[in-house]
Amino acid sequence: MSNDKDNFSMADLTAAFNDEDRAGLVNALKNKLQSLTGQHSELLENLSPTVRKRVEDLREIQSEHDELEAKFFEERAALEAKYQKLYQPLYTKRYDIVNGVAEVEATNEVAMDQDGGKAGEEKGVPDFWLVAMKNNEVLAEEITERDEGALKYLKDIKWCRIEDPKGFKLEFFFDTNPYFKNSVLTKTYHMIDEDEPILEKAIGTEIEWYPGKCLTQKLLKKKPKKGSKNAKPITKTEDCESFFNFFSPPQVPDDDEDIDEDTAEELQNQMEQDYDIGSTIRDKIIPHAVSWFTGEAVQGDELGLDDGDNDDYEDIDEDDDEEEDEDDEEDEDEEDEDEDEDEGKTKKKSSAGNKKSGRTQVGDGQQGERPPECKQQ
Repeated sequence: MSNDKDNFSMADLTAAFNDEDRAGLVNALKNKLQSLTGQHSELLENLSPTVRKRVEDLREIQSEHDELEAKFFEERAALEAKYQKLYQPLYTKRYDIVNGVAEVEATNEVAMDQDGGKAGEEKGVPDFWLVAMKNNEVLAEEITERDEGALKYLKDIKWCRIEDPKGFKLEFFFDTNPYFKNSVLTKTYHMIDEDEPILEKAIGTEIEWYPGKCLTQKLLKKKPKKGSKNAKPITKTEDCESFFNFFSPPQVPDDDEDIDEDTAEELQNQMEQDYDIGSTIRDKIIPHAVSWFTGEAVQGDELGLDDGDNDDYEDIDEDDDEEEDEDDEEDEDEEDEDEDEDEGKTKKKSSAGNKKSGRTQVGDGQQGERPPECKQQ
């Protein structure tokens, strides 16, 4: 680093915030405490004077903590902004290598490959971003086989913070392709509280699809009935799953009274999932793209997930073994008793019992979808 980068002071950290911004952070926290004061005044009145005094002292300590926390948020935002600038030259080098703008220093193996004439056919790292995203579990669920053709033209992904309103923006840069006209697709997240975070709304680019190339809809054809006067097939379009639905996020109605409770819950789940996709791209894919491309990042995630599962798995096996032994003994006893009974009646009863048991096991064994993480890293 240069001397300018080493001489990093508090003035540099707070440069991104004016006095009004800093005061706003502190006042927001104080207002929050005041509102809580009104809500819990009844609780305080029921306390003895001695305990109430102790609680008041604790609240003063909390107020001092919140002022420090406001400074922490302020300095963290400025620190992140500083390092985002330091990352940019590295991201530029990555872009140049991925897209064949710059070439790395040739090794003996590369030199032999060039002699074979293959180097001129392949530029950069083909399908870099597509492979990186498909190796991430959250994004892989969104990418369909039809999407892959368009995502092969993805050249770069960037993100930046926005200040008014607070939030962040993702930018997807595409090479000229046969699917849509846009060279850049954006997704912007507006946050009510960036540190919680609480999502207010998301806005995506309207994609200008070429005729017959829209990946978010599919064309359905239905043959006319025999004897119908209209011999032409009936066609209609239908929405379908696609990664590019990411740029058409769920919209919150202006009036909350327009939606019922079930619809509101479904909308909230959609917004959480949408934010999960966006934050995954921002926090994981962009800063660690090559690790996701090679699969190293996947292995790290899997190691973290496997650690806590082994003991439970062994316990379940032991319990299952005991239950199976008991079941085997019961089955043997039942078989002895059933020899003297009518075979047809026994089969009917056994069949009905198995069907009921099967439904219960399926219902108990199903697990709900994993709730998306709605936290910034």
